[in-house]
Parts: sequence; structure tokens; C-alpha cells
Amino acid sequence: MRGYKIFSGTANVEFSKMVAKYLGIPLSEASIKRFSDGEISVQIGESVRGKDVFIIQPTCAPANINLMELLILTDALKRSSASSITAVIPYFGYARQDRKAAPRVPITAKLVANMMQTAGIDRVVTMDLHAGQIQGFFDIPVDNLYGTMVFTDYVKSKNLPNPIVASPDVGGVARARALAKTMNLDMVIVDKRREKANESEVMNVIGDVNGKDVILIDDMIDTAGTIVKAAEVFKKKGATSVMAFCTHPVLSGPAYERLSKGMLDELVVTDTIPLKEQNEHIKVISVAPLFGEVIRRVYHDESVNSLFS
Repeated sequence: MRGYKIFSGTANVEFSKMVAKYLGIPLSEASIKRFSDGEISVQIGESVRGKDVFIIQPTCAPANINLMELLILTDALKRSSASSITAVIPYFGYARQDRKAAPRVPITAKLVANMMQTAGIDRVVTMDLHAGQIQGFFDIPVDNLYGTMVFTDYVKSKNLPNPIVASPDVGGVARARALAKTMNLDMVIVDKRREKANESEVMNVIGDVNGKDVILIDDMIDTAGTIVKAAEVFKKKGATSVMAFCTHPVLSGPAYERLSKGMLDELVVTDTIPLKEQNEHIKVISVAPLFGEVIRRVYHDESVNSLFS
């Protein structure tokens, strides 16, 4: 076999180490430094000639730095004669800018896709893209994994007496429906109106949550405004408990304060993004073994989709 190597950017090194541990190989050596003006310097510390290379780097905050790091690592590996380069991006930044939602605005997700391909990336492995159509922005294979796979087991372990799945907005209905179908549960929808960026106003609940244990599901949680307000509405409507499951804990701005003061009983997230601080209301479930298995299957030309069947 050609052999493969795992490299890590600096965005989530602990996650990369867990993936490498699952695969039973060490992380390969790469020196990533900063010049005094902030420019990124990369030097690959071992031969990659003819190897299939995997770079693990979520493009989370600081998004611009982590994205540039990924691109520069890719260029260094390409110029070092790597056979193929797969970008393992647990969290794909700029995914929320996936269409022209207003006049004279960019489609930044498409721009980022172009940059990655131009740099030399041959394949992308990511999780819970904010908009599924972003896969079509690439002319290379994109494996979009599902965080609900790890959430399902956790929900079952809670043995909730009257569980019901909820979507925090209309845009997330497909995600909530998939979880509800997997667990054979009913679902409700929160109808909200967003007045401006990073602020939301919960308007109404479509469905009955009285006496129910609500399971909120979303792809990411940013400022926590939507999730916290949704929990308040559910409790006012008679919900017994409210748990939220979000793949990507962006948690910017007032998120931690809102979670501490809000009525959400528990927030369950994955480790696609490292938490800035620990919080008693947040439980982290690792998806590193899942990514490790996908890397193994990609290298051995095995089916990735069968993992979710």
C-alpha cells in the first residue's frame, strides 16, 4: 500500500491526537510558526513523497488564521510530492455565507471551496455542513458526516419518559426529522424571526410539548440566543425538560453567560471545535473515533456511507 500520514494544524491539536490514536499511528511532524507580523510559516518535518496525506484542521475561530494555515499546509505538502491531500475539516467555517441573501454580498463558502481546490486539496471530510448544498461548491469528493449518529446513543442512555424532537427553526427541520425518524419520535418546530445578525426572537411553537422531554437538535450553537430562548418557550408551554444537541460549539460573545442563566437543562456538543471554557451545563461527546474510521475507509477505498446505514 502507498501508506498514509496524518498532519495537524493548530486549531484543535487534541482532537487530531485522538484521531491518530484511534488509527494507531503518530501525528506526522510539521513546524507551524508565526513571523512577527503574523504571517504563517510551515515546514514539513518528514518525507511525504508518494503518500496519501490527511490534514486535520477545523476552520473555527480565529477562522481566517486557521483557514490560511490549512491552505499553507496543503501547499507545503503538495510541493513535497504527496500523492493525495485530504482536508479533514470537522467544522467548516464560512458555511453560513452559502448564498446571496441580500444584494451585493459575497458567497463566501464558494470562495473558500475554490481556494481549497486551488491550493491542492483532493478531498474534503467534514461534519454537519450548515448548508448541504456546499458540497456542490466543490469539484472534488466531499464527505459530509452526521453528528446525530453519536447523539442517538446518548439520548437513549437518558431513558427520557416522554421524549420529543424539536427543530429550533424552519431551516433545521430536515435535521430534526432525521433524528425523529431514527428514534421513532414525534417532532415540533420553533417558528422564529431574526431581526439582525446573531440575534433571534422566538415567536411560536408548532406542536404540543406539554409534559414532554424536548430534544432540541441543531448543527451549531453560536451566541446561544436561539437555543436559550427556545428552551424558555418550551418550558412556558409545559415541557418537563429541555436538552439541546449541537454538533459545533462555536459559542461566541455572550453564549456562556446565556447558557449559565438560561432554562436549558443540558447542552450536548461534539469536539469538532475546542471549548473556550468548561461549563457544567455542557457535555462533550467525541467524534474523533468516527473521523478516524472515515480516514481509514477513505485510504482503503471502502464505503463511508455504510457507517450511517
